Amino acid sequence: MDNSNNKEPLRIVNSVAPIRICDNGGWTDTWFAGYGKIFNIGVYPFAEVQIEVYPKDSVRENIIINAENFGEKYVMHPEALDWDRHPLLEAAIKRMNISGKYTFQVTIFSEAPSGASTGTSAAVTVALIGALDRLTPGRLTPHEVAYTAHSVEVDMLNLQCGIQDQLCSAFGGINYIEMFKYPRASVSQITVSNSTWWELERRLVLIYLGKSHSSSKIHESVIRELENLGPDCKKLNDLRETAEKSRDAVYAGDFISLGKAMADNTDAQSRLHLGLISEDARRVIEIAREHGTLGWKINGAGGEGGSVTILCGSLSHAKRAMIREIEQENPLFRNIPLYLSRYGLRTWDRDR
Repeated sequence: MDNSNNKEPLRIVNSVAPIRICDNGGWTDTWFAGYGKIFNIGVYPFAEVQIEVYPKDSVRENIIINAENFGEKYVMHPEALDWDRHPLLEAAIKRMNISGKYTFQVTIFSEAPSGASTGTSAAVTVALIGALDRLTPGRLTPHEVAYTAHSVEVDMLNLQCGIQDQLCSAFGGINYIEMFKYPRASVSQITVSNSTWWELERRLVLIYLGKSHSSSKIHESVIRELENLGPDCKKLNDLRETAEKSRDAVYAGDFISLGKAMADNTDAQSRLHLGLISEDARRVIEIAREHGTLGWKINGAGGEGGSVTILCGSLSHAKRAMIREIEQENPLFRNIPLYLSRYGLRTWDRDR
């Protein structure tokens, strides 16, 4: 099963895609919202995929998946009717329909913790589809990659899934997304000066709460209520407004207004269900407020586990003091260094 004892690869295909933070307006990019407005930011650490393509006669197995973060390497059987090891990876490979045409090993790795509510699974799927696309005659656009990645989760795996994570991974940067009819959306990338970009990057902090996000029962309850209330209900409109305010604040370089939009979005999340803001997240926010930060956003849909994005003030030493206190508060809490991603999906390949 290990290709290391066989011939050298004929070709190596690489791809990376950023994760997503600060998704103001999240929950409105869903089927039950109908239409939505979302602001988000693509950041590193990114998801990384590498495909080693081998001669057809070099190994017996056609496809080998190396899920490096999980320490698992195994043979994928494309003819199988279900996917039980890593369904997202296997379904994406099946969707791209290149099994039988190549013999290859695909390695997937990410520095971002699994279950951090930062769109890591979407970034992995986008990176994997982008890499596999290089083995096909055509080239998918960023929109097409995002829609394909979204379809893998929704249509093949029957998961509840919005569209914003895939779009952010495909496009990168700072985005204002308008979903005009689920799942179709336009992406407007927010262009700012280098000084604003660098200052935003310096002020942002990502705190991982130390355990994978898990709140399916709460989410199911919220979805049922929102479906009954309809797409124009106040709870969804409150979230949409924070996306517009975030867009305007970034264009103006107004970090105070951006922080308020982040905090307003977190309050709007709590009005969907109190359980979407966990006790761990509340404690992190409390410490952040004590250090004079400007705003905070529970990443993703909210619930137990996951992560919090914090927008700090002008002084770097105050930011570092806050991080130290948060990490001392709970051994599970961890700062994840991040950098704003000017690019979305990137793919390239070379002969060995």
